[in-house]
Order: sequence, then structure tokens, then C-alpha cells
Amino acid sequence: MKLFLSIIIPAYNEAKRLPLTLIDIDKHMQKVDYSYEIIVINDGSKDATGEIAERFSHLIKNLKIINQENTGKGGAVKHGMIEAKGEIRIFTDADNSTSIDQFNKMIPYFKEGYDVVIGSRDAKGAKLIPPQPWYRRLTGNIGNLLIQALLLQGIWDTQCGFKAFTEKSAEKIFPLLKISRWGFDVEALSLAKTMKYKIKEMPVTWVNSPFSHVKATAYLQVLLEVFKIKFWLITGKYQLPK
Repeated sequence: MKLFLSIIIPAYNEAKRLPLTLIDIDKHMQKVDYSYEIIVINDGSKDATGEIAERFSHLIKNLKIINQENTGKGGAVKHGMIEAKGEIRIFTDADNSTSIDQFNKMIPYFKEGYDVVIGSRDAKGAKLIPPQPWYRRLTGNIGNLLIQALLLQGIWDTQCGFKAFTEKSAEKIFPLLKISRWGFDVEALSLAKTMKYKIKEMPVTWVNSPFSHVKATAYLQVLLEVFKIKFWLITGKYQLPK
């Protein structure tokens, strides 16, 4: 029987937050009528993330742990997407900012023929709990306008960590990724667009963690990587399938 859903959780130093995330995912997945797997990618954590994940693997159904040297979130997601077996493959943050139950809202879009469905904090109907500070919204909006101008016109939130891909699109896109850190979302979506995959942006409820690992410098890093992606696309650095 073909596996329907793969849930990929990239985790770096998430010993404190990962347990509650796994419990919440398990609670919701026990109610579904389709097959699934949960994959934690321990991205070279220096804390007890790996040990804690291994303990939960004996308690939570279909939970798998993959340990790797630290590469960054993009490298962890890439590894998980390639190892996954599901018809649909979704990655979600270890802090559970977006609960996995919102995947159910994505299913109709895949049935309509979309290849990529992404959670959005800026689409109409999205809820942020609590709302982001004005300076984070401002920097995010400025960055997004640049991303739209160069690569992804019409997509208002490229950085929400809740994105799902069909098996076909994931297997074509993720092996091509060159960026292993924060800009990988933009790269994956840009490749999807270039390969003519249908992308749907969907509003989600997003709970803002006060203990976010994302530093302010990450915004600058993403913008620098946006220019790299544009350059690589123009110069044919990606070996795109014909």
C-alpha cells in the first residue's frame, strides 16, 4: 500500500520544544484515515534533541529519526524530502508554529491538481497569535517585495515553515537545491515555478514562538541568497529536467 503523507521535521537544538510538537502531531495523526510517516531530521544538534527523538520513536507510531551533521534547515529538509516515501511530503517547524491539523485544508488543493501547497501568514484569512511586532512585519514585507520582483511574483509569504509537495515535484526539486540554510524556501519555490508546477498559497494559523531560533541576520542572508538563485537560474546552473 502506497504511503500517503510524509511529515518532515527539521530539528536543531530543539530538545525543549520537540517533545510537545511530536505529541501534538501524534494526537492529530491518530484521527486520520490515511497512511503516514513522521521523520525527524536531527541536524547535528549539540543538545539532547537526538536522544529525546529516539525515546519518542518507541512511543509514537511511524516515527523515524535521521541523524546528520549540521547543514542548516534547508539541508535537513532536503534530506527528509529525499528520504520520504509519501505521495505528499510536508515539512513543518519543530516549534509547532503551524499545527499539522491544518494539512487537512491542503488536501482539496492537491485533488484540484496543485503540485505545491504552501502555508501563508499573509494570505487573506491567516491568523497570527500573537501578531508579529511591526518591525518584523516591515522587514518581512520589504524582503518579500524584493523576492516577488526577482523570482516569485504573487507569492506573499515564502518563509512560512509549512509547505507540502507532491512526490513527483519533491523528487524533481529537492535534489537540485544548492542552498542549505534560510533561503532554501525561495529556492525550492523558484525551481517549482520554473518547472511549471502549480503552486497554491493558503492561509494558516501561525503561533509566534517567543523562543525563535531565527536571528535578524537571517533576513539579510535570505536576500543575498535570492540574488544567487536569480543568477543561477539565468546562467543555467541548475540542471533542470527537460
